[in-house]
Amino acid sequence: QVQLVESGGGLVQAGGSLRLSCAASRLTFSAYAMGWFRQVPGKDRDFVAGINWSGGTTYFADSVKGRFTISRDNAKNTVYLQMNSLKPEDTAVYYCAAKSVFYSTSPNDYAYWGQGTQVTVSS
Repeated sequence: QVQLVESGGGLVQAGGSLRLSCAASRLTFSAYAMGWFRQVPGKDRDFVAGINWSGGTTYFADSVKGRFTISRDNAKNTVYLQMNSLKPEDTAVYYCAAKSVFYSTSPNDYAYWGQGTQVTVSS
């Protein structure tokens, strides 16, 4: 089965940075768009950032534009989310996901999901 494994979450103070990684296995990685989503208890899972199969097109939620960067290394089957200038409202469980070729902002479009990694931003 396809596996996506996130890493890099943790506790950081406001204004700090974290880099999340998502490693894929048993997936033709270069043929899939990748996305990052986040979720807090009692709320829907929200889109954060997406990248298409070639890495040439990216998209970000308004709340993270200018602060977060998404990238991918197809040779390593890994997608990254660089998070800078973190704010307390960024606190959530962050998930990576995969869908065929083109990114989407809807979690319903993604076929494969990781287990998530917790990011906590303190005031």
